[in-house]
Parts: sequence; C-alpha cells; structure tokens
Amino acid sequence: MSDQKGHVKSEVRNGIGVITFFHPQSNSLPGAVLRELAAAISHAGNDDAVKVILLKSEGEKAFCAGASFDELVSINDKESGTYFFSGFAMVINAIRLVPKFVIARVQGKAVGGGVGIAAAADYTFALETASVKLSELAVGIGPFVVGPAVERKVGTAAFSAMTINATQWHSAQWAHQCGLYASLSADANQMDNSIDQLCHQLVSSNPEAMSELKKIFWKGCEDWEALLNERAAISGQLVLSDFTKNAIAKFKAQIK
Repeated sequence: MSDQKGHVKSEVRNGIGVITFFHPQSNSLPGAVLRELAAAISHAGNDDAVKVILLKSEGEKAFCAGASFDELVSINDKESGTYFFSGFAMVINAIRLVPKFVIARVQGKAVGGGVGIAAAADYTFALETASVKLSELAVGIGPFVVGPAVERKVGTAAFSAMTINATQWHSAQWAHQCGLYASLSADANQMDNSIDQLCHQLVSSNPEAMSELKKIFWKGCEDWEALLNERAAISGQLVLSDFTKNAIAKFKAQIK
C-alpha cells in the first residue's frame, strides 16, 4: 500500500458508523492520525444517522502497535512531546464522551496505545491470537496516558503486572479473563459475524437508553480531560531523556 503516512476512513452502514485506521508500520499511530481518529469518533458521535460506532484497523496482522517510534525519536522539546501524547488522550476522551457505544474489532496484537484503545472501547471483540503488551517501560516511558483506560477495564493488579513486566506478551485468553476483551473468536469470519449481530441489535435499541447507560459506565471519569493531559505532559518530558532515546533507537534497530 502506498499510503506511508497512514489514514483514517469513516462511513455509515445501516446506522453503524465504521471508523478504520491504518499505518504501514503495524498500524502504529503518529500524531496526525491520532487527531484524525479522535475527530472521526467525535463526528460519528454527533451524527444522527449513526446509532453505534465500530472502530477497527486495516490488515490481518497487528491491530495497533501503539505510538509511532519514528515520531517519538524526532521529539526534541517537552511541548512537542506533550502534543504528541495528548493525541492518545484525545482518542480515549472522544470514545468516553460520545453518547453512543463504541465497539472495537481487534484482529491482531495490540501494544501500548493499541491496548489503550481496546480498553477504552465500550465492548471489544478480539481473535484468540490477539495478545497484548504494555511495552512503554521497556523504552523508558510508561503507559501514563492509556493507563486509566486499561486499569478501568482490567483492575489495578492486572494493569500493574502488564506495566512492570513490559516485555511480556499476555494472551488474548488472559485479556478476556481480565475483562479487556468482551468476546473472543477463533477466526475473523466468526468475529465479524458476532460483530454484525451485536451492532445490528444495537442499531435497533433505544438511543436514549444507550446514551444514559454509557454515562453510567463511565461514571467517575469526568476529570479525564485534565488527567490525561497531565499524563501526556509526563510522557512528553520522559521521551526527551537520553535513556528513552537510546532505548527506542535500540528497539528500532532490532525490528529492522
């Protein structure tokens, strides 16, 4: 595929707002794509033709490899770092604030920010091969921005285990048991059939009831706009350290 900067596509199918993101580097997310994704989610939330939002990524491999390493290594000041990480805050808060359920389709591995997106979704479908990892500490940062979304879903014990052992992959079965994934499927066809069934059921449900339920599900998170921006500033500072820059450069060299 020739699109080297990545993209976000949106369409409405029979009441389902389908939002798809892509980046050639395992669906990692640069700042521009993060902001485009947040805007697309907010737009779908305000579209009366959309009754439920389906969030997915392109391809058959990784769901999302998290932050773009190319962009991380190019950050040279705290303001730029904070701006970059606030993109993840914008996506999570967009999911939180839209008055419609956000359904996520996780077809492959999720790392870092990808785990955050899967956790922020109101209902997440995944394949049995869709393992997860919070790798941030391994490159000298930490899952500060996505942490509240992940901890909200899996609890403090599982979140801290993922965070501390930053090089360990956790299986989709483990993620399901912890509540990160609501549904597991053996293959993509089975998963897509289950997604279609639930989405069409929700399209026919009372939108006011779903909106009120969403408020209940997210009760206690009203301060997240300020909280996640504060966390973005922490990451924005840490990414400037020699430790982090060297760790990211070493990691990039290993995957070439």
